[in-house]
Amino acid sequence: MSAKKESRLRRARSTRLKIRELGEHRLCVNRSSKHIYAQIISPDGSKVLAQASTLDKDLRAGSTSNVDAAEKVGALIAERAKAAGVEKVAFDRSGFQFHGRVKALADAAREGGLQF
Repeated sequence: MSAKKESRLRRARSTRLKIRELGEHRLCVNRSSKHIYAQIISPDGSKVLAQASTLDKDLRAGSTSNVDAAEKVGALIAERAKAAGVEKVAFDRSGFQFHGRVKALADAAREGGLQF
C-alpha cells in the first residue's frame, strides 16, 4: 500500500474513533477516480441505513466523476436519510480533504436537510 493511502486511512481511523465516541449516525463518503459513494451508518456501525452513489441508475447517465455528480449524490443521500428517519449525522470524509467533490457532496446534503 502506498504511503499516501496509508496516511489517508490513518486519518480516517482517528475520525471514526471520535465519531464512535459521540454515538451519532455517520455519513461516510468515499471517492474513487470515477465515482463517489455516500452511506448513512448506524451509531454502532452494524447497519447501513441509507446509501447513494453515482452508480445508481438515475445518476449514471451523465458524468460520474465531477462536482455536479457529487452534488446530486449529496441531495439523494439527504433524501434517503430523511426517509430512514435520520436527520443528524457526523460527517466522515474517510481521510479525504474537505475540498472539491467531498465538499460539494457535504454542502448538498446540508441543503437537503441533514444536520452536521
